Amino acid sequence: MATQSAQEGASGPPPQPAQPGKPARYISKYSELVRREAEKNKSQWKTMGPAKVAVPSPNDFLQKRSKEPKLAPKKKEQEGEKLLPLSVPGRTYHPVIRIKKNFIYKNAVDVIRGKPKKPRHFCVDTRQGDKYLLEPSGLFPKYIRKKNYGVIPKYVTRRNEEMKRAEEEYQASVLAELKKKAMKTLSEEERTNILKALKKNWEEVNRAFQTLPVITDTRYKKMQKEELELKLQQLEHDIAAIEKHKNVYIANV
Repeated sequence: MATQSAQEGASGPPPQPAQPGKPARYISKYSELVRREAEKNKSQWKTMGPAKVAVPSPNDFLQKRSKEPKLAPKKKEQEGEKLLPLSVPGRTYHPVIRIKKNFIYKNAVDVIRGKPKKPRHFCVDTRQGDKYLLEPSGLFPKYIRKKNYGVIPKYVTRRNEEMKRAEEEYQASVLAELKKKAMKTLSEEERTNILKALKKNWEEVNRAFQTLPVITDTRYKKMQKEELELKLQQLEHDIAAIEKHKNVYIANV
């Protein structure tokens, strides 16, 4: 037992597996640049103006008469240029003489030659003499004196003309439509030709009816006989109607 413990003490405890450590924290390479920009613009707009204002120079003080308007500097004469003397006016030159007008005389002449003012119409409504102008009150018939009083306005005349034109166009379209649908009158020649054709058809149908056998013992013979009888009756009716009436009308379908 002592030997086993000595061997264990000499060799030591068994090695334990190394535990993985935490990864290094990520640090951006722009962090320093962002920090400097933030410190630079930290209090840039805390006031209404910029943080740093240029201090005026002591040499730029307000001098005496500096705000008074100054005349433009005179142009220096060019070298070698001389002023020419003024030209002498001609004999026909007449200077402009400004004559002062006599406004008092002018006003007097205007009053003498002017038309007298017409008296204004007043209306007195109380016994104390209270009065007011009659024209703006609405009691004065000033509208009947207008040049266009009682004249139909242009827009009313234009509207009436348009309505009349539209009515005429409508009536013309109705008449045209009625003419299209109107019945046509047969002439005497057409009536005679139709009557001859109907009589000729009647003779042909009658000849076919006469050639039928006397005994109709089959269904086909009965149907043929009834059909010929109906045709004869219709032809006789048409012939009688055309012979009875001289004026025959045909509708346009």
